[in-house]
Amino acid sequence: MKHMLSFQIDVPEPFRFSENLNYLSRSPNECLYQIRSDRIYRALPVQGSAVVMDVGADADGQAIAVRLLGDPDSPVDQLQLQAQAEAYVREWFDLDTDLAPFYEQAEADPLLGKAIKAFYGLRLIGIPDLFEAISWGIIGQQIHLGYAYTLKRRLVEAYGHSVEHEGNTYWLFPKAEDIARLEVQDLQPLRMTVKKCEYLIHTARLIADGSLTKQQLMNAGSLKLAEKRLVSIRGIGPWTAHYVLMRCLRMPDAFPIDDVGLHNAIRHLQGMDRKPTKAEIMELSSRWSGWEAYATFYLWRFLY
Repeated sequence: MKHMLSFQIDVPEPFRFSENLNYLSRSPNECLYQIRSDRIYRALPVQGSAVVMDVGADADGQAIAVRLLGDPDSPVDQLQLQAQAEAYVREWFDLDTDLAPFYEQAEADPLLGKAIKAFYGLRLIGIPDLFEAISWGIIGQQIHLGYAYTLKRRLVEAYGHSVEHEGNTYWLFPKAEDIARLEVQDLQPLRMTVKKCEYLIHTARLIADGSLTKQQLMNAGSLKLAEKRLVSIRGIGPWTAHYVLMRCLRMPDAFPIDDVGLHNAIRHLQGMDRKPTKAEIMELSSRWSGWEAYATFYLWRFLY
């Protein structure tokens, strides 16, 4: 297979590529990457073009091996390209977070102790692009996860950009600028609700004109202030805000406490015949302080 660049990324403990691959394999309808022979293939935007990135474990499992396949449409600096790809992978797999304190805290917790044993080495897989993260949060509101993947695929294939390599098509999520130019009727063939179409376009316009940026949210000063900015946007409630703060902004104390999946995971692990009350969740989560995002992500894995 032709590749233009290969390199390795050292990984911190705890990390197991296979555990993260298991998470990424959970939906057969995922449209933004493909998994073959225990390797992940996805398009990486590069200076107005794109290349295909192939990510897997190295031979002894001690590092992540990355290959960039094919050639971009325009010349690119190899060192810049490697730096961009490495930065994406590091953020995607949250490799710059020291998980040792979370594991130490989790070992003494009756729920998280089970989770870190079951999913040892799992990282909170991220969504580095702000528009993609918010869009996924909006699309997934109040519908089954499987149908959310179908809607995402329709949006991506209608308005995203793609790159071809060796007979396979790899898609990039639509840019905010592309969705910002649309009207609600343009998105209705995707069979999303009118409200979701409105929310996506409104958010796209805020991002496209610079009114909402990832850096702005990161510089907010606290999780509460970042959440306040997000929930001021039409279509973004506390659940979507905390989902974005978890998956894109990497705030470890983000906590979508009203998440149905979290409730069901707690119910399952506790052997309850009903969903836990908010007071019960608050009591349980008091032991997760500072790591609510990772606790939620690990508990989700018992369900999906």
